[in-house]
Amino acid sequence: MRIGELAERSGVSVRSLRYYEEQELLYSQRSESGQRLYAEPAVGRVHLIQQLYLAGLSSRTLRELLPCLETPVEKYTPLLLDRLSEERDRISVQITELTQTRDRLETVILSAGDASRKAQS
Repeated sequence: MRIGELAERSGVSVRSLRYYEEQELLYSQRSESGQRLYAEPAVGRVHLIQQLYLAGLSSRTLRELLPCLETPVEKYTPLLLDRLSEERDRISVQITELTQTRDRLETVILSAGDASRKAQS
């Protein structure tokens, strides 16, 4: 598929797809006319890249870890497992902090609603 179709199917801009290629996160073949051509699995890879970016991983970290996520588990080294564990732990802390922030906002919203109802009474 060409870059425009991949962009449409993955919900990511053409510019982002080009950036992913520059960062060596995504690969394409070139047609005789020089157009980028992607295999079907590229859609899933783009979704994975997006998820990992949203989790706060950098391009450099993605470049390091993406091949690992597509490698059979039996080929994981202890060093790689340590690296994956570090990222998992970092994301867990981020989830905890986001949950606390959400809960605090919920408390404020509920308190404001209670105050508003009392004022209307």
